[in-house]
Amino acid sequence: MNKKSSYYKLFRFSIFILISITAVLLVLMVTISSSIYKRTKLNELKTRGDTFISFLKSSYHEPWEINSPDAQLLHKELEDEYGLTIRIYDTDGNCILSAKSYDENAKDVKQLSESTMKDLKDKEYLDFDTSGFSTDQPHILYGCDFFLKNGIDPSSSHRMYAMFYADSDQINLFTIKISAFYIIFAGFGIYIYYLLYKRRISKFAAYENDFLRISELYTKGNFDEKLSTNISGVPKEITEHVNALASNVEKSEEVSKTFIANVSHELRTPITTVGGFVDGILDGTIPKSRQNEYLVLVSKEIHRLKILISSMLNMSRFESGTMSPNFRETNLTDLVIQTVLMFEKKIEDKNLEVEGLGEGRIVAVADADLMQQVFYNLIENAVKFINDNGTLSFRFETSDGICTIGIKNTGEGLKNSEIEQVFNRFYKTDSSRGKDTTGLGLGLSISRKIVHLHSGHIVVKSVYGEYTEFLVQIPEKGPEKKG
Repeated sequence: MNKKSSYYKLFRFSIFILISITAVLLVLMVTISSSIYKRTKLNELKTRGDTFISFLKSSYHEPWEINSPDAQLLHKELEDEYGLTIRIYDTDGNCILSAKSYDENAKDVKQLSESTMKDLKDKEYLDFDTSGFSTDQPHILYGCDFFLKNGIDPSSSHRMYAMFYADSDQINLFTIKISAFYIIFAGFGIYIYYLLYKRRISKFAAYENDFLRISELYTKGNFDEKLSTNISGVPKEITEHVNALASNVEKSEEVSKTFIANVSHELRTPITTVGGFVDGILDGTIPKSRQNEYLVLVSKEIHRLKILISSMLNMSRFESGTMSPNFRETNLTDLVIQTVLMFEKKIEDKNLEVEGLGEGRIVAVADADLMQQVFYNLIENAVKFINDNGTLSFRFETSDGICTIGIKNTGEGLKNSEIEQVFNRFYKTDSSRGKDTTGLGLGLSISRKIVHLHSGHIVVKSVYGEYTEFLVQIPEKGPEKKG
């Protein structure tokens, strides 16, 4: 795994958090478990101590009677069976019953201190021994006072003190065992988590490396590779969006290269022509008698350059969104008729029949100048590619708030492959290359931009060898206002 990967840092952080939480849980679990076990052992010690005290209360009434053989026997049995150390003290703190009572080898017992007797009066002590009963190992202690009734005078009684000690090894051993068990269990769990999570993180890290590597290729213009979309745990939409973005950039790169190549070609041709004619006039290659003829050709080429540059500037304005149309109520039928009149001579030269201009008028909110440019481009194409003695048809319709203007011409028509590309910038059909030597291939592309600016659509229908029809559809009430 790459240690520079953000997923590796996440992996280390998650392991650190897991170990920290495990350690906290270890402390809590051991503390709670040990406390419960300790309380159980203390309650057991208290129960046995109370049992022994009950026996003394019921069997004996005077302190000196407690050291009887029966009391010693029970004392010995409890100490041997449960590992207890039992000591009974009289009112003055003197030990009157202990192992020393029946075993000479047992340790001597010191007198109970006044502070201890004071602490035990009418109170119990049930916890670890803090009085230093044994220096070898800690013990738990149950201490209390109790009363023996006076056999002669039942109304009077003797205060006695009892101390019950038990080994705390079991509590310590339990704490060690539960700690060891939890550490082993938690360690095994952390190890399994480490293996599984590391495997998953490794996949993410590999995906991140691929993402960075492929992204770097994209920045260098290499779009041969695409990001995988089937990485478990990574949202599929992210890689799909990135791949789509890369495809769009790749397409834009291709379009830009094509655009530059086409512009270079379109500019080179008229510039070369103009330069050649001017050089010919200057060096005398072109005789003076023909200079005006060639100057007319130079003027046409310069006009062509002007149209090309103007068209490209308009295209740039459309794409950058800086075009500000002047929308107002416009008679679209009249606008089409005015545009048709501009081609009157060409229509007469080809002996064309014009249909549909006398149909009903349609009015829409639009930019008249921009829409006339659309109609000019479409009619120019129709007149240019229509067959001699052909028919140029127009139709005007309004339905459901949408105005439709149709411009149809008979003639060669378009192939299916040409229909798909006819609106692309600088595109010219195979047949138009021979018939249209002055066209730039921008007219239809600009027309579509203008129609889209009106929130409309422009479509083409054609049957190869029969006709071509362009339909312009825009909202009657103009484009919807945003925001």
